[in-house]
This record gives sequence, C-alpha cells and structure tokens, in this order.
Amino acid sequence: MRRFEIAPVAHIQSDFPQKFGIPRQSGLVQALEARIVFEPPYRRREALREIDGFSHLWLIWQFSEALVEDFRPTVRPPRLGGNRRVGVFASRAPYRPNGLGLSCVRLLRVEEAGDGPQLVVAGADLLDGTPIFDIKPYIPYSDCHPEALPGYTAQTAAHRLRVRCDQALLKQVPEDKREALLGVLACDPRPGYEDAPGQVYGLAFAGLDVGFQVQDGVLTVVRVNRMEGEACGQ
Repeated sequence: MRRFEIAPVAHIQSDFPQKFGIPRQSGLVQALEARIVFEPPYRRREALREIDGFSHLWLIWQFSEALVEDFRPTVRPPRLGGNRRVGVFASRAPYRPNGLGLSCVRLLRVEEAGDGPQLVVAGADLLDGTPIFDIKPYIPYSDCHPEALPGYTAQTAAHRLRVRCDQALLKQVPEDKREALLGVLACDPRPGYEDAPGQVYGLAFAGLDVGFQVQDGVLTVVRVNRMEGEACGQ
C-alpha cells in the first residue's frame, strides 16, 4: 500500500488540557474561543489573504492522543450508551484509520502576533496543542445541506443538562470564560454510558479544576479551584 506523509501547518491553543469535557462536535459551544498558531514555514500573511471574507472554516486535524495501530471496523459511540456498535466510517469516533478529525469553526478575527498572523476561532472541539494539517474556507452554497439526514445522531442531538452553579463558585471563573464553561457543562461531559448520581467528576478547563455532580438531568457544580501552576485563560 502506498503511504503518504503530511506535517502540521499549525496547532491549536484551547482551554482543554485534557480530553475529558471537550464537546463531542464542533459548534456546540459557540462561546468557546481558541487560537490557531501556525508553524514557522506557514507564518506568512499572504497565506491568509482574503480569509477574513469567510465566516467559517474547516479544520483538518489529528486525534493525536487517540492514535491506534490496528484497524477497528466498528466503534461504540458514547452517546448511544457505549453498548451499540456502528461502523467506524459511520461515526466520528477518534479511534479510526489515520486518526483524522474534521471541525467547522467560526472565524472571529485574524490577529498579528510577534511570530506572525494567528486565527482566533469559536466553537472548536480540539484538545490544546492539537496538530492541524489544513484549513479550508466553509462555503455555504456547497457545504450546507439542510436536507441531510442525521442518522442515529437524531437520538442524541437534543441532549442537554440544566446547570446549577453557585454565584460564589462562578465568581472564581474569569468573566470571559463563564459562558463557555457553562456551555461545556450543559453538553454533559460524562461518558454516555455513565449515570452515577452523587459521583463527583473533575473537568480541567482554562486553568481551573471544576468538580460537578449530575442527578435527574441537572448538573451541579460543587467546586472550582485554580489548578496548581496554571493561569486561567489562554
């Protein structure tokens, strides 16, 4: 079999140092902001010429923390309870050949930094440091298909939790990160097959350790602590 080699053109800076808690699809939490930092050969302003005319971008990236060597023809999507298998090519599971991911993000702005231009985007579902192999503009008339069928995802698309967070705890979250954190929690970070009322889960987000419990469709935040050696935000 012929093999191809590709190298990242950029990596992403996000508020997720760990996989747990990352939204399962891009665009679910629009308040999430992330930054795309280009690798040295690609830090050229002309490579981004006219990109600001597009509102959304496609990112092609790698599940760098979930690479597998053996082909797995079926996977168990967590949102289906973890006990129903579907074909890997009928899923967006990370455990797949080549470990490639595809995300649609909203372009907020292009910023000039000391080492070249960077892209600030919203709605990304990527782990901090994720390698990005390519960036393409989202074109509404060809990329948007309102008549598209959702398959088995129709069963889980509406799943949301109500979030309760005491104001004293919420004040420990930087103001510009609060909406994003509450959005992430509402998406239910727990594995889809877990429902253990009273169990405390820990989410690492924007330099914070956020503890929460879930019962009867309500997520309650029980702690917010600064992670040792971490600064809040990007």
